[in-house]
This record gives sequence, C-alpha cells and structure tokens, in this order.
Amino acid sequence: MTDSGSRGQKWVVCLLLAVAVLAVFWPALHCDFISYDDPDYVSSNPDVQHGLNWQSLQWSLTTAHADNWHPLTWVSHIVDYRLYGPKPAGHHLTSLLLHATNSVLLFLLLNRLTGALWPSALVAAMFALHPLRVESVVWISERKDLLSTLFWLLAVGAYARYAERVKLQMAKGKFFYALALVFFALGLMAKPMVVTLPFVLLLLDYWPLERWGFGATLPWRLIVEKIPFFLLAAGDSVATFLIQNHLGAVESLRGFPLSARLANAPVAYVRYIVKNIWPASLAVYYPSRRLGWLEAGGAVCVLVAVSILVMRRWRAQPYLAVGWFWFLGMLVPTIGLVQAGTQAMADRYSYLPSAGLWIMVAWGVRDWIGHRPFLRTMAALAGGTAVIACMVLTPLQIRYWQNSGALFQRAIDATDDNYLAYYNLGCYARDQGNYPQAILNFKKALSTEADSALQVNPVRTYNNLGYSYLHQGEITNAVANFDKALALQPRYPEAYFNLGRAFLANHQPDVAVDCFQRALALDSSVAESHCQLANALVQLGRPAAAIAEYSQSLQLRPTLDEAASNLASLLATCSDRSLRDGAKAIALARQASEHSHGQNPAILGTLAAAYAEVGNLSEAVATAQQARRLALAQNNPALAGVLESQMRQYQDGHGGAHP
Repeated sequence: MTDSGSRGQKWVVCLLLAVAVLAVFWPALHCDFISYDDPDYVSSNPDVQHGLNWQSLQWSLTTAHADNWHPLTWVSHIVDYRLYGPKPAGHHLTSLLLHATNSVLLFLLLNRLTGALWPSALVAAMFALHPLRVESVVWISERKDLLSTLFWLLAVGAYARYAERVKLQMAKGKFFYALALVFFALGLMAKPMVVTLPFVLLLLDYWPLERWGFGATLPWRLIVEKIPFFLLAAGDSVATFLIQNHLGAVESLRGFPLSARLANAPVAYVRYIVKNIWPASLAVYYPSRRLGWLEAGGAVCVLVAVSILVMRRWRAQPYLAVGWFWFLGMLVPTIGLVQAGTQAMADRYSYLPSAGLWIMVAWGVRDWIGHRPFLRTMAALAGGTAVIACMVLTPLQIRYWQNSGALFQRAIDATDDNYLAYYNLGCYARDQGNYPQAILNFKKALSTEADSALQVNPVRTYNNLGYSYLHQGEITNAVANFDKALALQPRYPEAYFNLGRAFLANHQPDVAVDCFQRALALDSSVAESHCQLANALVQLGRPAAAIAEYSQSLQLRPTLDEAASNLASLLATCSDRSLRDGAKAIALARQASEHSHGQNPAILGTLAAAYAEVGNLSEAVATAQQARRLALAQNNPALAGVLESQMRQYQDGHGGAHP
C-alpha cells in the first residue's frame, strides 16, 4: 500500500470529513439572521428577495451594493431566498454543504498533489472543524468565503492537471489551463480575496509540483504562464479598491494612519497563528487598538525568525516554506495595509490561509516520526486529540451566533472597548423594543468610540440613540441626538427623517414638514419619508398635498400599510368632499387589512369609514363592531371608545366619520 492510500481509504476519509462537518455545524441551522450585514445581503434586501430572473441577474452583475462587486455571491443568495424564503435554516444549510464540499476538495487536492494520505487528511480536518471556521460558515453574509474558496480549489486542481500534462508532454494541457483561468475568474466574482492565487501557484510549482528546483532561478516560463492570472487579479484588485473607496469603505490615512497599519499588520499575523493553536476569545469584531512599538517589533521578530528558518530548510523541507508563505501571502489583501473597515483582524480572513499553517504541521510531523512506530502512534493520538478538541469547541462557538444579542454580547466579553459590539447590541435591543437597554448600549458605544484608536464617526450611534429616546417619549433628548448626528454629517437623510418624526410627535407639524422635505431632497426614494410628510401635511390642514405624498409613498412601496390606511382614511373622511373617493378608500383599506391579517383595529376602523362613505352602512357597522372587539382584546380601550362612537354614527345613518 502506498503513502497516498488506497482508493477505498480516500473515500472513507472524504465520507468522514463530510459527516463530521455536517454533525459539528448542524446547530447552525437554528441560528437566526444577524443584524450585522445580513440585512444588506439577504434579510432586508429586496433585490435578493425578488427571485432569480434577468433583472436580478443584471443587478448582480452591475451592483456595488455592500461595498463589493461579487455577482456570484449575489446569485447564490438570490437562489437561496427563492428556495427557502426568509427562514434562515435553509440559508445555513447551503453554507454547511459548501463548507463540507470545500473540506473534501482540499483533502483530495492535497492528496493528489503530494501523494500523502494522512497529512492531507489532517490538514483537511483542521480546516474543516476548527472554531475559526465558524464565522465564515455560520455568518450567512460570509457566503462569499465559501464560494470563492470552492472556485479557488477547483482552479488549483485544474492547474495541477495542466502542470502534470505539461511535464509529461501530454495533450489537453491547454484545456486545463483555460479551465483554471475560468475557475479563478469565478472565484474573483465571489470574493476578491482570492487575488493571491497566482502567487500560491508559483509556490506549488516548487513544491509539490517540482517544476523548478532549490537554488535555481525561477524559470521565466513559469512567470509568463501566470500573466493571465496576474492580469485578472490586478483588474479585480483595482476595481475592488475603487468601489470600496468610492463608497467610503476604505479607511483614509487620516482615520487609520499608516503607522497604525504598519504596527497592526505583524501583530495581526501573530494573533492569527495563536488563534489557530489556541482558539480562545473569538469574536465577530476585533477593534483596532493602539499598539506600542515594542509589541509590533516583537511580532516582526517572530515573523522574520520563522521566515528565516523556513528559508534555511527550503531544500530539505520545502513544505515549510510553501505553507508559511501560503499563510502570509493569502492574508495580504486583508492584513490592513489597505484598510477596508476598522477591524484589527477577522476570523473569516483565516478561512483558507490557515491551511498553510496546518500543511507545515502535518508534513513536519510526518518527516519527524519517519518510520518509528511509537512516534507514529503518538502522532496519530495527538492529531486525533486536536480534531476531537475542535469538534467539541466549534459547537460551543456556534452558540454565540444564535442571534445578534448573543453574538455581540460575546464580542463585548471577549474584547476590550468594542464600540461596534455595543452599537450592534443597542440595535438588537432597539429592534426588540427594549429602549432603555438600547439607550444604555448606545451610550457605551459613544464612550468607547471616543477612546478608540481610530477616528470613528459616531453619526449612526447618535441617530439610533435619538431614535430610542423618541420611542421612550423623551422628545428633547431625541432632538438633541439627531442634531448631533446632523452636525457630524449634514447630508444624512435618516437623521432628518427621525428629527421630523420627533417634531411631529411634539405637535410641531410645520417644523416636521421642513425636516421631511430635507430628507427627501437628499433621498427621494424612501417611501416612509413621503408617508410621514403626508402625515404632517394632514395636521397642517393640507389634504390635497397629503394625498399626493401618500400616493407617491405607495408608488414606491405598495405594501406600506400606514400609507395605504392613512390615504384610505383621508379619501373616506376628508372635509373637502371634492377629494373623497370611497371606492378607492375601500380598496386601500382592504389591502392594508389583508397585510395585517385583519388584526389591526385602526385599519378596520378606516375600512368601516370607507364603507360608510359609499353608503354601505350595514357593512360599516359590522366592520366597526369587529374593530371595537379587537381593540378591547388588545387592551386598547381608548381606540375601542372611538370605534364605538363611530359605530353608533353608522347605526344612526350617518357616514363620513373619522375612524
């Protein structure tokens, strides 16, 4: 039996890898969408939710939404939403299957390249089951990691076939070369991080493909044949930088100085190594912090020392250099020299680069034990223990991803001064209606933002803090925070919108109108802004203008029930009879009632008024009675009283009453 293992052994390893991945990551199916990126990618993205058609394909190919150009990732999410709808379990299942596929492909690729069964199996198992994989697999927005890696592995596999055929002067070499290029292009269309593929191919040319030898100059033909790969990588890199820079995703040197980036890069490399060995205190976000030159210098010394060591062993143990520079090189796009976002590092960035470290370990142990049975047994026990440890720790890490609250509380517990975690935890509390807790977390976010090593713009935090105060009924505090947000970012339509809502709640419709108009001047496509402007216009006694704004709101979003119900009310009860339209009011009120499954008594009251407007008083009385019973059942006696008065008017033969 050769070291590469029998065909049966390979199939057993593939089966065990796939089953282990599904078993370990199965709890992910019970995790929810999270509030960080998932709304942009899936849960609140109408372009993804409209289904797979020519329009959505065109959008996928042309959009820079979410600060990237990755059409294959968008198509993946569109297909998933078509299959599973808004339920996250199906989306998670697709990610699990992709990760299992990648794990098996990595094993098969390494086994084919090196002919070594058990080292290949160990690398694949650590790649598959390590807790650092949780972020890429369980975070639905990180589907791009899984897809890009899939095509990266296929590209390397096709390139290996090409190299074998060139070496043996066999036909079909050009076919596999072209196939590798196609797979590489598809990988770039899933996530630009795979731009380092040409560099890795040059490493693989040395070991294990042995297309050039130690001490020899790198053959020009090997460089020339990579030119199409480098051109694809360069084009995608430039496009990604321009898109992210235009959309504000790339941090400026003012916000994140070059000195801070140069200090963070070596420290981040060392932290990735440590977390591969000891995966403790993992978090969805690691805030950048001030680093002393001693810490940065120590990290540089570690990296240089390892680099010198592997270069000295380049001839005797080529896998050490290949694995090490695989790890270093693949992390270059995300190490922070060109900073996208404010994180110091991210677990997801280690998805494929970490395989290089495990290549060093697996083949290093193989060489060390040689043919000594005792050491072989000890190595097998150590490897098995490491794999089992991962199978225990990874499900524990998945628990933190069950919802946004657990995820960001974990980030707060695992890191220091994590302003983004406090901010997102505040958003989670806000969405749950827990406004006191939201206010507390937004205040903590502001205090940690002030102490941050970066120049963080807290405009969103002020806006959300104001929103929470508004829902607490603290209008003065709400207005103060919206003003702070606008002082930092004057062209911020959401803050103007919320400021308008605050003045509307404070019975200042004239000021509210000005705020809503400012919001619409900055972004006229927001249906809610037109709706709230209409509400303010109603309070100012301008029904004709209000009808126009409600209509515009519904044109932008036909399912906006507040606009449909309020427009129906105006068309049914307006004091200016020339503006009334009972039939249209009935249609709008029915539409809004259907969307609320007949469980909104106010909308039913509007429907009753619409029936009264067209003279159908018996239907108006029945609908008003139903609305009153529902209001009482929902413990809303004030609304029930209004509906009872409305019902009596209809019983007395009077229509056109306000609901």
